[in-house]
Amino acid sequence: MHRYANPTRFLRLSGVLLPWAAGLALVLFAAGLWLALVASPEDYQQGATVRIMYIHVPSAWMALFAYATMAVASIVALVWRHPLAELYTKAVAPVGAGFTAVCLATGSLWGAPMWGTWWVWDARLTSVLILFFLYLGYIALVNAFDDPARGLKAGSILVLVGSVNLPIIKWSVDWWNTLHQPASISSLERIGTPAIDPSMIAPLFTMAAAFTAYFAWLALLRTRAEIQERKIQTLRLAMTRG
Repeated sequence: MHRYANPTRFLRLSGVLLPWAAGLALVLFAAGLWLALVASPEDYQQGATVRIMYIHVPSAWMALFAYATMAVASIVALVWRHPLAELYTKAVAPVGAGFTAVCLATGSLWGAPMWGTWWVWDARLTSVLILFFLYLGYIALVNAFDDPARGLKAGSILVLVGSVNLPIIKWSVDWWNTLHQPASISSLERIGTPAIDPSMIAPLFTMAAAFTAYFAWLALLRTRAEIQERKIQTLRLAMTRG
């Protein structure tokens, strides 16, 4: 992957991948929304409210996935000093924060009729809220330095420290007695049958694939923008010194 750390090669490759990622996201969103809103049945207990799941669960997955990729990129940036890794982390942070915000909002909308409350200081909910603050903290930190390089390095360290929250989010429902329901998909691996009806799995996975393609498109687009911004900053600095 070292060869793709070159910004010029990345710009060339991402230019080819961008329309494919956008097209795939559109197709998957169209199919996923039709399956979720039309083809899938209502839940016998939750009724039509269960359809919030098709937005809430994929957004939660992407909130964790985006931060995990930021952690990997931060390691690459700190160990191998690849500038593209730092720019990727900076580009993806607002995207991950957006997914986390959607996760929290839809979780509240889903929890209100099911639990009778919009919010509880549940282990899963609280750890996801901390994840949201980690995203915001990173965005604020990298922009708090006059020297962009120092800000990006400090941000990479913060991302790595905050990565300890990821396993807490993942297994909080297993480690503590929480109001949030246990993982429904991972139960498929443990007992051989899913905890949700098979008719709901297809739209859920389709929406998850759509969110992933959308994330890929945004990550490529925003990383390209960060590269161009870095070039502009370099030119301005050269003109100032000249």
